[in-house]
Amino acid sequence: MKQLKIFAQYISWLSIDVAIGAMAGMLFFEELFRTSLHWPAYLLLGLAVWSIYTLDHLLDVRKKDLPLSPRRSFHKANWKPLSVVLGISVVSGLTGAFWWFGWGNELQLTLVLAMLIVGSKLLIGKVGPGWMKELSIAVFYVVGIVWLPLLRSAGAELVWQALIFLPILIGIAFLNLLMLSFLDQDEDQQVGFFSAAWTLRPELLILWIRRLAFALIFVSLAAFILLPSFYRSFACIMLMMSLIHYLIFFHKDLSPEQKRMRMEASFMFPFLLLFL
Repeated sequence: MKQLKIFAQYISWLSIDVAIGAMAGMLFFEELFRTSLHWPAYLLLGLAVWSIYTLDHLLDVRKKDLPLSPRRSFHKANWKPLSVVLGISVVSGLTGAFWWFGWGNELQLTLVLAMLIVGSKLLIGKVGPGWMKELSIAVFYVVGIVWLPLLRSAGAELVWQALIFLPILIGIAFLNLLMLSFLDQDEDQQVGFFSAAWTLRPELLILWIRRLAFALIFVSLAAFILLPSFYRSFACIMLMMSLIHYLIFFHKDLSPEQKRMRMEASFMFPFLLLFL
C-alpha cells in the first residue's frame, strides 16, 4: 500500500494524471460529437498537456530560493533531467503532428490556437487579476481537448444539447483551479506565485468555490433529467466530477496533497464511456 501511495504521488507530481485526464476529456467529446479519432490524436494531446504543465512547473521553481512544497521541490531537484525529457516531448510532439496530420488546416489552426493561448497567458500574467489566471487556464484546457473532436465533427452533431457540456466542463476545470489556489495559498503568497488567492480574501474565495460547485451540481443534474437519453451518460459524468470536487475539497481529514490527487483523478471519469 505504501509503494502504491508513493507511485500515485509521483504520477501527480509529474502531471501524468493531468495528461491522462485531458485524454479522457477528448474521449468525452469524441463520443458526444459522434466523431472518430485515432490513437495518435490522444498521444499528441497527452504530450502537449504534459509539456505545458511541466514547463510551467520548471519556470516556477527556476529562480525561487524560498522553501517549496514537495511537488515544487521535486521539480527543482530534477530540473535538468525534466528539462531534457520536456525537450524530447516537444520535439516528438511536433514531429508526430507533422507525420500524422501533415501541413493541413487542422495543424495550421491548432498552431494558431497555441499562439493565442500563449499570448493570452502572457497578457493575463502581466495585467489580469488573480482569478483570471485560473479562468483562462480552464478555458484553454477545455478548448484544447475539444479542438480536434470539434474540427472532425459533422455540423449536425453540434446542437445546443451537446454544446452545453463545454461551459459545464470549463466550470469544473475553473472550480478545480480555484480549489487548488486555496490549498496552495500560503506557499504561493510566501514565494510570490500569481494566483486567485492573491486578489480574493480566503472567505470570499471559499464563497466562490461553494457557489460554483452548487451551480455545477445543479446544472449537471438538470441536464441529466431534462436532456434526451443519449446525453444522460455525459451529464452523469459531469455530475460525478462536480460532486467529487465538492466532497473532497470540504473533507476535513484529507491533506491538501490527497485532495489534489483525488480531484485530478476525477477528470478520468470520462473513460467510463468506454464501458457503456
